[in-house]
Amino acid sequence: MSTETFQPPLVSDTSVDHTTDIAAIEQIIGNVETAYNTNDAELMTADFTANATVVNAVGALMTGRDALLEANRRGLAGFLKDQYVRYEITDITFLRPDVALAHKVARATTPDGELIDIDHAMIALYVLVKEDGRWWTAARQNTLIPKAE
Repeated sequence: MSTETFQPPLVSDTSVDHTTDIAAIEQIIGNVETAYNTNDAELMTADFTANATVVNAVGALMTGRDALLEANRRGLAGFLKDQYVRYEITDITFLRPDVALAHKVARATTPDGELIDIDHAMIALYVLVKEDGRWWTAARQNTLIPKAE
């Protein structure tokens, strides 16, 4: 028995042209940004699978579209109501033609889109799946980035 374990490298799928897939994933993340900035819980939830899981920036786990929608409604009507954000997608990696990982970073803005944060305030990992020709978010993990001291 070997003491070494083979760990396969993450290899990006290049079996198909992902140009339209990238645009679709960018639109999904753009929808979340628009929803956040306009307090639209339905739009924020629209691109999640029925059994999606989300870990929010304070570590709470939510499972299922209904739970996500309710949490989005509460947050956008409450503590996030007067908050605004700008997202930047930093990478999209296709594990298979129908599975992708995407990272976004977020910075707080004024209502007019002027940056408040000099550095990124949050990073998020999206796990996306393609079903019947449409991309969906199956999972998202949000993590606050500590401010530099």
